[in-house]
Amino acid sequence: MTQKELDRYREILLEQKLKILNGGTIQAGEDLKISPDDLPDEADIASNVINQEVSLSIRNREMAKLRQIEEALHRIEHGYYGQCEECDEPIGKKRLEHQPFTTLCITHAEEREREIMHQRAQFF
Repeated sequence: MTQKELDRYREILLEQKLKILNGGTIQAGEDLKISPDDLPDEADIASNVINQEVSLSIRNREMAKLRQIEEALHRIEHGYYGQCEECDEPIGKKRLEHQPFTTLCITHAEEREREIMHQRAQFF
């Protein structure tokens, strides 16, 4: 991969990182605070619990994505960005454009997804 391409992916990753940190729910914690005055009945309490669970789920996904972005930036700095962690082959540029923090080529990503689906099917 050329230095120009690496610089471009670094810029994309940094933009995604800033978007999460500045506009995501990671910093917003106000939605998790509950005032007894705000919960006059059981329906409001249930609604608030659901809202908290959704907020925590979104926050957890954003934190996971943030970790993936940080790891991708680390791979750029250490010269192994864009290589599949399973086969060590280059990850396709279209895949990197869509998901610049990915660690798997499309073949191995599909394999992993099939394994996950198979494991889930065994539970039912």
